[in-house]
Amino acid sequence: MLGAIFLRRNPISGERLNGLSAEKKIVVSKDGPYLVSKNIPLSMQIITPNEEGFSWEWKQGKTFDTKSDYKLCRCGRSKTKPFCDDTHKKVKFNGKETASRTPVARQSETFDGPTMTLSDVEQLCAFARFCDAGGKIWGLIQQTDNPAARELAIREANHCPSGRLVLHDKKTGKEIEHKLPPSIGVVEDPALGCSGPLWVRGGVRIESENGIPYEVRNRVTLCRCGASDNMPFCNGSHASIKFKDGLVEFRNQSQ
Repeated sequence: MLGAIFLRRNPISGERLNGLSAEKKIVVSKDGPYLVSKNIPLSMQIITPNEEGFSWEWKQGKTFDTKSDYKLCRCGRSKTKPFCDDTHKKVKFNGKETASRTPVARQSETFDGPTMTLSDVEQLCAFARFCDAGGKIWGLIQQTDNPAARELAIREANHCPSGRLVLHDKKTGKEIEHKLPPSIGVVEDPALGCSGPLWVRGGVRIESENGIPYEVRNRVTLCRCGASDNMPFCNGSHASIKFKDGLVEFRNQSQ
């Protein structure tokens, strides 16, 4: 009879110490940084408007050099953003997690259209504003029997970084979701003159320090300004406090 096999893990990264691979994940440390493990790519993602001034494209900026495991600032006060420099200890950051663990589908309000339904979880809004063009996505959903309106609604929902907006095809019942590779985007918003959240893509596992996971989703935004009241998720507070990470220069913006 074979004895039990115990798989020990690195207490910081969660990596299995016997050499077997662990999944990519982000741990929300208690009143501290995000602990990122297993080589998740990190790059700057810039919200770019169209000629009418609506948020329209994601433009990739610089790619950050990282180790397999790294720490990202959560308090908004680090001098080495987007990375943690332990300033949270000096400022006694309160990063208490307040977000609901109820599945997103049960938190959402549903808007019904001719060919699609829109699920909307307003408290997850990261204020990226990709939903505004063409009369806003809530109006477009009512016109989805029109191919142009349907295409624009799909575009807007999938550009929403937080996953607040999710479309379902009424015929199949399936999500209309563009799958994304596991990665983290450091959001910059020149039109508002501020820095945004961490955009976590591709179904990366996010869990509390005690190991309890949040629902795995394709698009998630994590607060990095330290001001959200829906921790660890972004609620758009970076826009109201004009959070700036110092990585880009914002021009011609009111202070």
